[in-house]
Amino acid sequence: MKKSDILKEIVTKKKQRIELAKKQIPEEVFKSKIQDLPPVQSLIKAISKPRTISLIAEIKKQSPSRGIIRQDFDPQELARIYQESGAQAISVLTEEDYFAGNITYLNEIKSQVKLPILRKDFILEEYQVYESRFYGADAILLIAELLSKEKLLQLIKLADSLGLECLVEAHTEKELKKALSLKIPLVGLNNRNLHTLEVDLKTTEKLFLFIPKDKVVVVESGIKNYQDILFLKILGVNAVLIGEAFMESADIKARVKEIMGW
Repeated sequence: MKKSDILKEIVTKKKQRIELAKKQIPEEVFKSKIQDLPPVQSLIKAISKPRTISLIAEIKKQSPSRGIIRQDFDPQELARIYQESGAQAISVLTEEDYFAGNITYLNEIKSQVKLPILRKDFILEEYQVYESRFYGADAILLIAELLSKEKLLQLIKLADSLGLECLVEAHTEKELKKALSLKIPLVGLNNRNLHTLEVDLKTTEKLFLFIPKDKVVVVESGIKNYQDILFLKILGVNAVLIGEAFMESADIKARVKEIMGW
């Protein structure tokens, strides 16, 4: 498999998964049941702390670049550990084929912790926005590269009407301009190239300069030590999203303290 095809492959598989999901639970079912759900928690509020860098700790079993990262995988237990370790929010990978995720993890984790939950997946359609709210997400990830400006606006508008916040992620200057043109409060900078899976922290250094001061900025991928955190703190980043460095660790609490410098 050529690495450059990975994003294409994931999106193709995801489209098939969405069609399957729609047959099992039609959109109308979610729409009717969402009405009775408790209000969502604000991810933006949770990670906007003055002069501090917040942590969105990620739960994921495997990834296309690494294969299985954590054998002993219990989403509820991991969420509890993250909350006890001082994380401000939790990111949950729900993509099935390449990350071994599951949408039901959202609900399971929600029952264990009081932190806002970000659903991280390849969100392409309105159906997934309704699904995210139904299963307990407080916020969703939207990848600027995968969606036209019109589609992004449509999904953000729907998410907003359901109380969900959107983290719009960019990896290049072009994607960042698209994200910023949407007048959104929350911007993600991903150091990982989703085509080649290569990671370069210089991506953040380069792109951060283009972001207006009033935005809440989350940096994703490749953050491995306290030096990285210090560098991002000096830049003025609001939060980091870290998964692999914790998932591969035998002692997650100690690793969180070590990387975050808490």
